[in-house]
Amino acid sequence: MPWLLLAAGCFGVFAASCSGSTRAPFLIDMARDLAVSVPMVANIMAATSIAWGVASMLAGAGSDRWGRRPFLIGGPLALAVGMIGVALSNTILGVTLWATLGGACSGLFTGVIYAEISARVPDRQRGRALGWVMAGQSLTLVLGVPLAAMLGAAVGWRGVNISVAGLGAMAALFLLIVSRNPPDAHRRHTGSAGGLRAALTLPVMRLLGMGIGERVCYGLTAVYFATFLQTTYSLGIADVAIPLAIFALGNILGTVLGGQLADRLPDRRLTFACGMACSAAAAIALYGWTPNLPASLALGFLYVLFNALARPALMAMLAAVPEAVRGTVLGLNVTGASIGWLGAATLGGMMVATSGFTGFGPLTAAFAVASAVLALLSRRA
Repeated sequence: MPWLLLAAGCFGVFAASCSGSTRAPFLIDMARDLAVSVPMVANIMAATSIAWGVASMLAGAGSDRWGRRPFLIGGPLALAVGMIGVALSNTILGVTLWATLGGACSGLFTGVIYAEISARVPDRQRGRALGWVMAGQSLTLVLGVPLAAMLGAAVGWRGVNISVAGLGAMAALFLLIVSRNPPDAHRRHTGSAGGLRAALTLPVMRLLGMGIGERVCYGLTAVYFATFLQTTYSLGIADVAIPLAIFALGNILGTVLGGQLADRLPDRRLTFACGMACSAAAAIALYGWTPNLPASLALGFLYVLFNALARPALMAMLAAVPEAVRGTVLGLNVTGASIGWLGAATLGGMMVATSGFTGFGPLTAAFAVASAVLALLSRRA
C-alpha cells in the first residue's frame, strides 16, 4: 500500500470537501454580511456542484492524455486561490463566482486522485485503498464542520475560508512530495488514444448509473438528516451536532469495512447490491418508524453504514478499466456523483415542501433497489 500517497489523497479530499461543507454553519452570517437572503446564499452550493462535476469530467480525460500530476497539484493549489477570493469578496456575485471556481478546482483533483491510487495498487487492494481516500469526505462532517463552527466564532466566515485555503495549499504540497514518480503503466499510456468514446462502454455506463443512484440515496439522507431530526423531535441547531457526528462515523466505518469486503469477497457487484438492498430496508425503517431519538439515531447510523459498504466495491469496479481511460472513467464517476447530489437536493426539497418526510423512506428505497437491480443485471451480463 502506498500509505503516504493514501494519506495525502485523503487529506486532499478532506480539503476539497471542506471548501463547500464548512459554509453550512454560516449561511445566516453570510446573508447578513452580503445583504441577501439565506436561500440565495444556499444556492451557491448548486453552482459549486455543477462546476465540480463538469471539471471532473474534463480533468479525468485530460489526465489520461497529459498525466495526472498537474491536476493533483494544481487542483488543490487553485482551490486555495478560490477560497481566498471568497473571503475577500464583498458581493454575492463575487462570492458565487469564486466559490464556483473553488468547486471546479476541487473537481480537477478528486477524480484524478482516485485514478492515481488505482494505478499504484493491484486490483485485489483497490477497494481498501480507495476506501481510505474516500474517508476524507466523511472526516469533513466529523472534524471539518465542527472545527469550522468553532473557528468561525472567533474569525467569522471569511476567516474560515482563509483556513480552508491553507488546507488546499498544504494538500498541494503533500501531493507534490509523494507523487513524484508516476506509475509505469500510466507513463506508457499517457497520450495514447482514449477519450469519452473509448471510456463509455456499456459496462461502464451501467456502473455510472449505479453510482448516480447510490449518490441520490446517500444525498437524500445526508442533506436532510439534520432537518428530519429537528422536525421530528423539535431539536435546536446545537442539538444536532452529536447526531451528525454519529451519522458521519457510520459513513467512515462503512467505507473502511466496504473496502475490506470489496477486496475479500469474490463478486463486487453482489457486494454492492447487498449493501444497497440493506440500505433500502434501513431507509424505510428510518423514516417510517420514529419512536424516539435514540432509535432514529441508530437507524440513521445503520442506513449510512450499509450505504457506505457499497461504495468501495463500485469504485473498485470503475477502476478496473484499461489504464488509458481510467482517469476519464473515474472523472465521469465524480460527475455522476454531482448529478446525484443535485437530484437528491431537488427531490428532497420538493418532498419536504409538499408532504414532509413521510415519503423519504420509499423514495430513498426506490433508488437503492434500482441501483441494486442494475448491479445484478450487469452481473448476469
